[in-house]
Formats: sequence, structure tokens, C-alpha cells
Amino acid sequence: MNIAKSTTRYEEWLRRHTQVVEPDLRLKHQRMNENMFMFLRATFYRWVQIWPEICSDLAKAPQVLAVGDLHVENFGTWRDIEGRLVWGVNDFDEAHSMSYANDLVRLAVSAHLAINENHLSIHRKDACEAILEGYQESLKEGGRPFVLGEHNQWLRDIAENELRDPVHFWKRMDSLPLLRSPVPVSATEALEHLMPEKRLPCKIVHRIAGLGSLGHQRYVALAEWRGGRIAREAKALVPSSCDWAAGDERPPEIFYNAVIGRAVRCADPFVQLRGRWIVRRLSPHCSRVELAALPVQRDELKLLYAMGWETANVHFGSRGAQRDILRHLRRQSAGWLHAAARTMAKAVEKDFVAWKREGS
Repeated sequence: MNIAKSTTRYEEWLRRHTQVVEPDLRLKHQRMNENMFMFLRATFYRWVQIWPEICSDLAKAPQVLAVGDLHVENFGTWRDIEGRLVWGVNDFDEAHSMSYANDLVRLAVSAHLAINENHLSIHRKDACEAILEGYQESLKEGGRPFVLGEHNQWLRDIAENELRDPVHFWKRMDSLPLLRSPVPVSATEALEHLMPEKRLPCKIVHRIAGLGSLGHQRYVALAEWRGGRIAREAKALVPSSCDWAAGDERPPEIFYNAVIGRAVRCADPFVQLRGRWIVRRLSPHCSRVELAALPVQRDELKLLYAMGWETANVHFGSRGAQRDILRHLRRQSAGWLHAAARTMAKAVEKDFVAWKREGS
């Protein structure tokens, strides 16, 4: 099955699980043309089709409750229950039981492609080694969340950029178009549940964000509350693409709550699954960190090490996996992650070329 047919069939499946915003889906197709990094982010459904064939040995490695759609822009910050600023994986839409190596290889491939697009200025092999070193050290030490307080000042400097200034943030929110069509009652209830007061006057706007979930319904409620601005977002959540790729006819399970509940993590109390809506607070410091917004002066290898460490934080949620993963890692040859990332990157490139020629 080629990329065009794979995309058509996946989107047919998607429409059976949620109401698709067709203009946003067409925009997703356009963005898939821009470069390989964008294409990778938008096509996890294709990744889970070809990954077990191309990296068959790694796909059979010890299973964990994985992020699935992990990449270098799937990290962000939030405030935990104590109000502390925390950094970590930002999105678990595609969480599913998979080989632990899936997350590592996909993260490494995204680093390869980010280097190709000049978002990172390090060597590909060094990037893979940093990711793997962070992952292994986290496994050995039992994991630890990244609280950006008295520790991890270097990461705070990376996470806090001009775009996170409240003035810039609320200007972007104010530029979002007011929604003219009716909002589903279930989405309204999900948003209201997360508000600090009942029946708080607000306006609902349409937000275009992400790539993998572009085409899903996404609503943002903006309000004034006690002297300041607040925002809440509801996004339609569907089962993982893994269920589509497997052709499983059983009722699919959504693992979002399970993965964030079990990980070594300072959870965001404002991220909740309400029915089929994932709702969260949006604020200058509760959002994804984009590579283009990183400061010029940054230690990229240290950042990738942290991404590898945080990946292990998530995998710790799978009870008993630590010992099996470490045993499996000891059996791998030197440079295995870099080799697997190169192989998968070539497969992504082949699909990208085919998409530009046929699918778009």
C-alpha cells in the first residue's frame, strides 16, 4: 500500500470515529508537502504501518505503554498541582502498547530530519547517542521529572522564550477566528468543567494547531477572570492509529489517561479526558515548545539527552518493563539507534517523495 492509499484509508477510518474538520484536513495535506520533518509529524498512521516491517526485530522488543507519536517537538511545559513549571512530553494522543524502541527510533528520526532542516546544528550520530544515553540513565536511576525550579535552569532558559511572553501569547489568542458554527454540547460541557467558575462568560474560537491531529475538532474558550485572561481548549480524541494499522475489530481503547497516570511525572491537573475530549488549560507557560522558538544559545545534545530521559519516565508506567528493556539494550550492537533511525528516515523520505508526486 502506498502513502496516498494509506492516507485515504486512514482518513476514512478517522471519519468513522470523529467529525472531521475538512478544511483543516486539507491544510494538513498542504503542510505535508513542506518538508520531511513536517511530513513525519503528520503521518504517524503511516509510521505504524511500515515500522514493524522495516525494523521487525526492534518492533518485537519489550512492550511498554508508549507515547507512539514521539518527536522533538512533542515536548512542552505546564504547571503542576504545586504551581511549579514542569517540562516533558506534551501530547499522548497516539499512546498505545508498543515496543519501547518505537519511541526512541521515532524521536531519533525526528532529530535527523530537524538537523536536515537546520533546526538543530549537531551531528546525527551524536544526537542518537545523546537520546540513548539519557534514556538508559533514566532507566537505571528510576526516572525523575523535570521541574524547572531551583534545578534545570538550563532547561528553563530554553523553555522560556519571547513567544511565551503573556503579551505575545494573548495577541495570538485574540487573532483566532470566532466560531460561527454550533459547538457540540459535549465539548461545551468539557470546557465548562475546566473553568474556575460556573457559567463564566466566554467566547469560543477555532484554533489550528499540531499536525498529527490537524482535522480533529478543536475549540478554545477565552474568558476574563478576576483581573486576567484565561483559556481552555477541548480537542476531539480518537483511538490510536495503531488500532487502525492493526485492523483490530474490537472496540479500541484510548490510553491517554493511563499513560499520564502511570508515568514518573508531575502531572498537569488541567489535562483531563472528558468523554472523547481531551481538555487542557492554555497559557504562556502551558504549551508546546517549538524548535524555531528555541534561543540561539542552547546545548542541543543536553536537550536531546533530556528528551531520552523523559521518554524513560513515560515507559516506567509499564510495570516490570525496566529490567526487560535494560536486558534488551545490553544485547544491541553499538550504534543501533543511529542505524535504525537512518533506515526509517529513508523510508520516510521515500513516502515524502511519493506524496509530493501523487498524494497531494
